[in-house]
Formats: sequence, C-alpha cells, structure tokens
Amino acid sequence: MKQSTKYGLLALGLIAAAAAAHPALAATFPKNSAGFPIHAPQPWEWWFQPASSPIQKSIDWMMQFVLWIMFGVVLLVAGLLAYIVVKFRASVHPVPSTTTHNTLIEVIWTVAPALLLIVIFVPSLNMIFQQSDYKHPYMTVKVTGHQWYWEYQYLGAKGVDFTSYPIPPNQLKPGEIKQLSVDHPLVVPANQKIVFQITSGDVLHSFFIPSLGVQRYAIPGQYWHQWTKIDAPGIYYGECNQICGMNHDNMPIEIVALPMAQFQAWLTEAKADAAQGDVPPVHKYEVLAEAAAAKAASIAQPHLALASNASN
Repeated sequence: MKQSTKYGLLALGLIAAAAAAHPALAATFPKNSAGFPIHAPQPWEWWFQPASSPIQKSIDWMMQFVLWIMFGVVLLVAGLLAYIVVKFRASVHPVPSTTTHNTLIEVIWTVAPALLLIVIFVPSLNMIFQQSDYKHPYMTVKVTGHQWYWEYQYLGAKGVDFTSYPIPPNQLKPGEIKQLSVDHPLVVPANQKIVFQITSGDVLHSFFIPSLGVQRYAIPGQYWHQWTKIDAPGIYYGECNQICGMNHDNMPIEIVALPMAQFQAWLTEAKADAAQGDVPPVHKYEVLAEAAAAKAASIAQPHLALASNASN
C-alpha cells in the first residue's frame, strides 16, 4: 500500500474516532460576570462547536454517522487495492488476466452503494423535517441584515426593535470578545422554541450561529425561517458568513439565553424602554442576572443577609 494511502487512512480514522469522542471532550466554558457560560470559538478548534440545541445535536450526529460510513468505504477500497497490488503483481502473474466482466462483483458494487445512500437518506430526510417544524413557537424574532449591522424586532412585544453593532476594540471590557461582542445582544429565553424570521434590507447576508445549528440566508424581499431551542442559559456567538461588502467582518451575532424569570424581567424593562423611544441598555441582562443571584443567595443563607443589612 502506498505511503500516501496509509497516511490518508490514518488521518481519516483519527478524525472519525475523535469525532465520536467529541461530546465527552467538550471544553468547559468560561463564564462572564453574570455567571453565564460563554459559547465562543476556541483556539485550535477543529470540529463543530459543542451542540447547544436539538438541531445542532442532530447535525453533529449526522456528521459523525456519515464520517464513519466514509471511513468504512475508504478502508474497504484501500484494502481491495492493496490486495490486488500484492495478489496480481507482475512477478506472480507475468501474463495479465483478460477478464473484463464479473456479474456478482458488478451487482455488489451497484447494490451496496445504493443501500448506503438509502441509509444516509433516511436520517437526512428526518433532519430536514425537524428543521422545518416551525409550529408552536414561544416567540418570533424578525432578524434583518443591513450593511453592516443586525436589526432585531420582537414581533410579540410592541416597540422592542433595536440594532446590534460590534463593540469597537478600544471599548472592550473584560470578558468581551473582539469582533464577536456587540452593544445590544439578542436576548431570548432558554429551553423555549424561538423562531427567527430572517430577511435583508440591502444585500445578501447570512444569519449563522454554529453552536445552535442556525444558518439561513438573509435575502432582500424574502423571509426565511429557522428555529432553535437553546438548551441552557449562556452567551452564544455567530456571525454573517456570506460576504456582504467591505465591512462584512463587522456583523457578529451575540445571543443571550436567560432563565425564563430573568427573560420576562428583561422584556418588561425593554418594553418600558421602547415606550420611551429607547433601546434596551447595554448588557442590562447582566444586572438582572446578578440581582437574581444575590436574591437567591440571600434566600439560601438568610442569616448572612441579615448580618450584611445590620452592618450597613
């Protein structure tokens, strides 16, 4: 067997084995000041970001499933090639065979790939139906891509409509990420079905959050839908991955998933801000989260809270 074939098989095998172990090897996420995990790209990350939604888990599984099938096919073909090279080398067979047809082999190499395609087709079709199930959402957010920022409109909350720009590098605070953190993140509840209604106000964009399995083109004059259900509270990042002009790299997406009580508190304040013509203040969710954590701590340890109040 040629050295290149050996190295190719070894690389493919390592990728397939590591892919299977990926969920167990997922890194622990750093946390921001409010205690929420930050789901952001990691240095030397070679696989998908750890899945944080049902759709992305299906995508991750499908990728590994097809990868193992591909590994088996490549291994079989390489094994047959090595067998033929050794078995029918010139020193053993100085007069080459003139055989041109073998009915059994021809049936096998026609039926086996067809069966493999069916095996891949069935879960693929199931995943397509899963991604197309927009029924019974908790809320719908209209997402509009612009050159070069995002606009979010909460269709069930009158007046809550704001834009989202990246934070300039010279204004970043500890815990914020260059080219990913934004001034006004999209805030949604965790463990609830969210439908995104995606469009564009000018050119083609793409609404892409890899850890949530969300990717849809934003096309002027059209509305495309995508849903997600975020598994746990946290900060999730994405970006426009459709080249949309000079400042294409300035279109990050930051999504904050809150526990339901904190989200409802944020939405109440966002509605009040909208009624006054203001956008939700920058990272107000962190203030709400810290207040909720302090309240929970005081309930868990009332004697410490009383002592603190007495000292004040």
